[in-house]
This record gives sequence, structure tokens and C-alpha cells, in this order.
Amino acid sequence: MAQNIYDDQAFFEGYSQFPRSRMGLAGAPEWLSLRGMLPRLPIAYEQADLESYQPQGQFELIYSSLAVHYLADFDALCTRIKAALVPGGSFVFSMEHPIFAARGDPEWLSDGEGFRVFALSDYAREGERVTDWVVDGIVKYHRKISTIVTALVQAGFVIDAMDEWSPTQTDLEANPGLADEIVRPMLLLMAAHVPQTKL
Repeated sequence: MAQNIYDDQAFFEGYSQFPRSRMGLAGAPEWLSLRGMLPRLPIAYEQADLESYQPQGQFELIYSSLAVHYLADFDALCTRIKAALVPGGSFVFSMEHPIFAARGDPEWLSDGEGFRVFALSDYAREGERVTDWVVDGIVKYHRKISTIVTALVQAGFVIDAMDEWSPTQTDLEANPGLADEIVRPMLLLMAAHVPQTKL
């Protein structure tokens, strides 16, 4: 089973201070973009371990928020999710953007003009990355965008939408702390569906 960093009390307490934890979806600036990718369905919630849960053909929608970058085997996840969806069912998810996941140390540098520049480290090297965020030693998995798209397609999904989310001017006015998201995307939003079977 993957590291569940949210079971760590110090991490949970730190994460619970973020706006998305205190305010729910109203505190998640990417929510308006992500909501547009979701079908208009009544929702039943089910909590499960993403690495072992294996329902078969019973859901119209599977939605995951900021979780898949914690899983070592994204290909297997895509296969399980496709099997869990009815024909025409949708998989909509957000994740840490691969550019953000491949950030350098330090993350920010200055160019010759004094402008802040975001530093990347080994973007093409996929796999486990250990980061210090809220607490030390968080295990995440970096994948290139092409790897994510290929895994979805090979599992049998049709990709409907992809958004390398960045704030609007209105978002920036409401939350100036989002200015870094103009320089580099922190989040990747994706929507895909299982094709209808032929009669």
C-alpha cells in the first residue's frame, strides 16, 4: 500500500490549515475549471484504497482530487478505473502537475534581469520523488504528461479535456498568493471517458 501521508498527525494538522481544507471546494481555486469537466449526475461517495479497490462496471463517474501522484502504478490504476466504469462512464481527476513534481532545489532562481524563474530537475526521470512539504519525507511519483496520456489511452479511455490550471485575473485579485501559478502550473486537471460499447 502507498504511503498515506494524511495518516501522519503532523501532516494532517498542517494540511488542514490550507484554504481547501478549511473552506472545502470554495477554497480550491481550480474547482471552477474542474467542475466544468464533471458530468451532471447525482453522486454517491465511497472511500477506498486506490491501489487495491476493484469494483466492476458499476459507476458512471470516478473522481479523484490530488491523489494519483501518490500512487506508484498509474497504469494499473487506469485499468482498474476503466473496469469499474459503465460504458460511457467518466474518470475526472486532478493531480500535481508534472512540472511542479519535477521542481528543482531551490525551486526559484533569478535570471539576469532579476525575474524569478522556476527551476526543473530531471523532468525526463520518472518515478519516486521524496519531498518536504508540510512535513519531511513525503513520497510522490513524477510522470511526464505524455506518460499520463498514454496510460489513459492504453487502458481504453478517450480523453475529453486537459487543463494545466492557472489562475484568472479575478483569482489573482482574490488571492494574490496564486501569482506563482502564472509562472508554472501546479495542477493538472484531466477528464476522460470509456467509449460506449457497439451494439
